[in-house]
Amino acid sequence: MRLAVHLWVAAVATAMPLPGELAWAGETCPAGWWADVMVGSYHIHPYRHFDDFNPGIGVECSVTAQWAASVGYFRNSLDRPSFYAGAIFTPEVVHWGWFRLGAMGGIITGYNYGQLGLGPNNRTGPILAPTAITRFGRFAANFILIPPIHSDNLPFTVGLQAKYRFR
Repeated sequence: MRLAVHLWVAAVATAMPLPGELAWAGETCPAGWWADVMVGSYHIHPYRHFDDFNPGIGVECSVTAQWAASVGYFRNSLDRPSFYAGAIFTPEVVHWGWFRLGAMGGIITGYNYGQLGLGPNNRTGPILAPTAITRFGRFAANFILIPPIHSDNLPFTVGLQAKYRFR
């Protein structure tokens, strides 16, 4: 839990501009703030039962139309708490009106990463996942294809986040 708090602070600190950059940028998240609600997941060819309802909350800071920083919490498919912090990149060449493709990368807790893991019980590790984002005005959804985590026998998983732009 303590490691997760440190990760959140680090993610927010790296997304914040320095005092000299504030005058240039004009504001912290010039492309907007989003509230994220983790809804659930779908497991592709699971070997066992996983929870498909994964409630959680997060916040997303859009620095540009292509880059955003994201932090949050959800109850994962193994019924464990998960905290995440990272970045979302959606290159301009894969934006088609209300639909865009990209990738999310960062760090997440709550899964057994084996030798790749950090912290107690190796439950913190890296994540890099392809993402599809749909946007309709102030509402949006992230569809995230999470790669398998072999140490927990977790198969490919599609996660769903609903989003609301509040600035």
